[in-house]
Amino acid sequence: HFVSGLEFDLATSLVGQPLVRQQVMKGVREFLENPNPVKPLVMSFHGSTGTGKTYVSSMLIRYLFQSGLQSPYVHHFSPIVHFPHAEQIDQYKESLKRWIQGNLTNCGRSAFLFDEMDKMHPGLIDVIIPFLGPSWVVYGTNYRKAIFIFISNAGGDQINNVTLALWRAHKDREEISLQDLEPAIYKAVFENPQSGFWKSGIINEHLIDFVVPFLPLKHYHVKQCVVSELVQQGLEVRLGVAQEVADSIPYFPEEEKLFSSTGCKTVASRISFFF
Repeated sequence: HFVSGLEFDLATSLVGQPLVRQQVMKGVREFLENPNPVKPLVMSFHGSTGTGKTYVSSMLIRYLFQSGLQSPYVHHFSPIVHFPHAEQIDQYKESLKRWIQGNLTNCGRSAFLFDEMDKMHPGLIDVIIPFLGPSWVVYGTNYRKAIFIFISNAGGDQINNVTLALWRAHKDREEISLQDLEPAIYKAVFENPQSGFWKSGIINEHLIDFVVPFLPLKHYHVKQCVVSELVQQGLEVRLGVAQEVADSIPYFPEEEKLFSSTGCKTVASRISFFF
């Protein structure tokens, strides 16, 4: 029932992301239905701001763990909070490795979320390589039921450019495939010296199972976000308001004004102007 509940939620609440729905469901379904996975589930979410990356990861965690992000088995890392100083990288490496090792000893079915991978110091993330691969035992821990999610704005511009080019070629977003986007993401994320994945063994050893691209959102997607936000806040759903909030957001590119520059990010704060 977990899988169908997640599928329903992704279908009804996640706006404009057919590819995400397909990739996430494939990953989760295969992983959970396998009593003996050979390696942990490793997913990397890419896309520009407000397109749903954090939303999907928290939805996933909510289904997997009763107390969601508050669960003691869910560990959330943000480079700005947890790894702010480049000169302390060796210390961070040591504590990150110990932290993951210790928590997997307590509970094999743990989840680790790495936010803003694009701001992570290059080299740091590689300390978790031993936990991601298909080896049977690391440090005496069976850790193959863990889930790792990397979240990053890196690759967002490339995804937006490809989506725009395909739109100009009259290709609907429903028809966009992973093959259309993956090469651009790889280039932006994994071949970029500024990126947390720069020259990372995680990439070279193909330890990421699912690269999940989040597409830029159009005007009517933003309107859908406004409507669901109104419902969530218990406010009257007035379509005029949905239209006005969606109109008040900046769109790109300059000529077509096709995609929201901030996705659905600022929708909640803008609604308050109208009530």
